[in-house]
Amino acid sequence: MRGSATDPRPAPGSRRTRRTAVAVASAALLFPLLGAAPSQGAPESATDSSTGRLQHAFAGAAAEYHVPQSVLLAVSYLQSRWNSHHGAPSVIGGYGPMHLTDARAALAATEHLSTGSEDARGDSSRPALHPRATAPKESALPARLKTLTKAAELTGIPAEELRTDPAKNVAGGAALLAAAQQQLGEPLSADPADWYGAVARFSGADDTATAAAYANDVYDVLHTGEERTTDDGQLVALAAQPGLKADTSLLKRTGLRTPPAGDTECPRSVSCEWIPAPYSQFGNDDYGNHDLGDRPGSQAIKYIVIHDTEGTWDGVLNLVQDPTYVSWNYTIRSTDGLIAQHVKAKDVAWHAGNWDINARSVGIEHEGFLVDPDAWYTEAMYRSSARLVRYLAHRYDIPLDRQHILGHDNVPGPTTSTIPGMHTDPGPYWDWAHYFRLLGRPFHPTAGPRSGMVTILPDYASNQPVYTSCKTKGDTCPAHGSSEVRLYSDHDVNAPLIKDIGLGTAPTDGVNDLSSRVSTGQQYAVADRWGDWTAIWYLGQKAWFENPRGQRTAVPASGLIVTPRDGLASVPVYGRAYPEKEAYPAGVPAQSVVPLPYTIPAGQRYAVGDEVPGEYYYAVTFTTDSHRVVIGKDLYYEIQYGHRVEFVRAADVRLETSGH
Repeated sequence: MRGSATDPRPAPGSRRTRRTAVAVASAALLFPLLGAAPSQGAPESATDSSTGRLQHAFAGAAAEYHVPQSVLLAVSYLQSRWNSHHGAPSVIGGYGPMHLTDARAALAATEHLSTGSEDARGDSSRPALHPRATAPKESALPARLKTLTKAAELTGIPAEELRTDPAKNVAGGAALLAAAQQQLGEPLSADPADWYGAVARFSGADDTATAAAYANDVYDVLHTGEERTTDDGQLVALAAQPGLKADTSLLKRTGLRTPPAGDTECPRSVSCEWIPAPYSQFGNDDYGNHDLGDRPGSQAIKYIVIHDTEGTWDGVLNLVQDPTYVSWNYTIRSTDGLIAQHVKAKDVAWHAGNWDINARSVGIEHEGFLVDPDAWYTEAMYRSSARLVRYLAHRYDIPLDRQHILGHDNVPGPTTSTIPGMHTDPGPYWDWAHYFRLLGRPFHPTAGPRSGMVTILPDYASNQPVYTSCKTKGDTCPAHGSSEVRLYSDHDVNAPLIKDIGLGTAPTDGVNDLSSRVSTGQQYAVADRWGDWTAIWYLGQKAWFENPRGQRTAVPASGLIVTPRDGLASVPVYGRAYPEKEAYPAGVPAQSVVPLPYTIPAGQRYAVGDEVPGEYYYAVTFTTDSHRVVIGKDLYYEIQYGHRVEFVRAADVRLETSGH
């Protein structure tokens, strides 16, 4: 039994006495949850059917704790999009629709980039960098990771019930909001405009910029309204309030710190801190953990690479500040979307495992774990990331499509020997469709039904292919929505999976096996059709996936494709777009242009992402006087070849337009 707790639910202008029994607290709490009427404007199905339980829970908790129901709904939407995730925790131990955190079991000492064997720098002109990073010491948990415990104290509801019962989880969140409002000395007003400061405090952020960015997102949801069916089939609605104006002056009363932003490269709509990755020399020839550059003056920034950290916030920040380790440009925190910048965009971070991609990209890490499908990514993190990517794309003229916004799992191995060790994050559970909606570039059909190209676009929630080896080898992962679609060698689910000859192993349904999977937003040339099945050209083969009417997993598309020039039986495929040997000046060793074990046979077609020049950034010394960007005459096309992008020489192929 838990002891007594202060009741956060007084009527405006008064205080209630302390409770003396948890049983009384629980009984008093449950009555309004069961009996309160839904809010005005809730969908009829949410009021008159069993699917309205969660909408009733929001109404009841709002009435019980004197929190405006619209505020409670908007906060929950930003926390979880109203999903319960069947009681499974998020990446930092957040539970239920209100994302109440209990992160003791979520702390991990996993090394960043530890799931592959790649050299994160990806340049054979220097020895591979495989340091032994020291695991971060577990420290006292910050308050933002213990909100479930606080909610249990405020409500008297046992922690286990707050984790597993969505209605009680909502009540816990309402109690926290009410307590935050009272701590600010504000009345429990019925006007949503008066709750800006409490919402900012609810974020768990310890600085004003992050708290304000979070609160602004909540009020953006209030302005626009939302309606969706949750992961357990319940319809929840929030009516739009476009005229609502929050009292942002309340932020001054929160007592949060105001850290200097430093010289960060972030949009004003996010909270961004400068936590630099060190550019340091150690030993005679070694330095780390990135290279100084002059982008985009010296080289265009073509790509943004989306990673997950495979570790928690504090530990990952320790690693990026280790000069003997690797680096990336930004990290985004799960709880509130706080962004830390580590490497300037002009410089080259060591993050992708392919030096050519590193030299042309910005890398963004997201707090999360690929192999834990129910350790879900928060809406706050998705939105903060999308704002950052939109800003970078605008600043560096990067197209917002899946050929330029890459997952780490889309980065090609630069050489044959590196292919098996390349990384597979952010994995099949990253919601690319939702992410691109937030980017303002939702995927949709762009051609007629018999087009020669498709965009992969399954319904994330209902698309649940079986994956294995999330926890231990061969085990079946929990059922979960996925952005990816499985490929077969024939139009039959019993046919063998597509094999990737570069991996040198038989294909499996393992969560990290990319050999026979396509991902949302990727585009491929159509090779054939058979009933409810569609075939695409993939890894030099005809690969089939289910695409039935009424539950499409791909939509028609138009765009550029390449095919081998006439008279060529096949053309080679490359993992990097390096210049020809003659382009290298004296003092810069020529880099070999060796094809991968892949080809494009005559008659096959592949979607084009971009035309890129043959370039190589020579940077192997701590001092920058010897650094050079070598630009050749050869041009390449970036293509969607398999799950990963690859390159072909423009001289080897013919460029065509797929039909509209």
